[in-house]
Amino acid sequence: MRLNKDTVLCMSLAAKPSNFGTRFHNYLYEALGLNYLYKAFAPTDLTQAIAGVRGLPVRGCAISMPYKEQVIALVDELDASAQAIQSVNTIVNSDGVLKAYNTDYIAIAKLIEKYKISSNTKFILKGSGGMAKAVAFALKNAGFKNGTVWAKNQTAGQALAQSCCFAWTADAPHSDAELLINATPVGMQGTAFSNDLAFSEQMIQSASIIFDVVALPADTPMILKAKSLQKQVIQGSEVFALQALEQFYLYTGVYPSQEVFQAAATFSRAG
Repeated sequence: MRLNKDTVLCMSLAAKPSNFGTRFHNYLYEALGLNYLYKAFAPTDLTQAIAGVRGLPVRGCAISMPYKEQVIALVDELDASAQAIQSVNTIVNSDGVLKAYNTDYIAIAKLIEKYKISSNTKFILKGSGGMAKAVAFALKNAGFKNGTVWAKNQTAGQALAQSCCFAWTADAPHSDAELLINATPVGMQGTAFSNDLAFSEQMIQSASIIFDVVALPADTPMILKAKSLQKQVIQGSEVFALQALEQFYLYTGVYPSQEVFQAAATFSRAG
């Protein structure tokens, strides 16, 4: 890749940046001959960072934990995907006008369909932040009704549960849920709880499908435990790849072929 004055910059903002986005997007830019560059940042000041996106201008900006809700006040317009759940993971800059989207929601919806998870499945969703909102609304809109939001934050947890007509609990539920979904940082590399299980071994044992939205590492402690118990697993790396594909299209107006997409997804997980 040869950089020049016309190279278009895209970026991601996260408290703990990973190489997933940089490898995925830059692979596709090179494969498709696009004069773009993607870089990950850990902002010291979110407001200043978004002002920089607007003023440089940066074409696209991915938003990761813990900024998915904070950034709403800093953009000009919310797409329906972000408006509905009040959570943002993608910003597109069009001549200084910042429009926010949520491609996490799109990715979760596609995975529910891909794995043919019945809407009658009883589930527990752990978390109440931006990613949990994307998961909850994707489940709601897919027709799921028999579920519980497990969140220690009563205000956020109750609000999310009520908005999707699910139950809420602040304490570890005694559950026979078939589907367990972790939408918290538990198990994430670089955190104080990177070696922890998001759900107890007993709950994992009794469930059928284990879904962890944490992308780094792909094999979180919960995913490893589920695999050892021969459970069906859905990994955060899959969420990342699908949502990144939607971001890529929003930034460039181009959809790669399925073959090139899969190659980029594989490449992104290797580093």
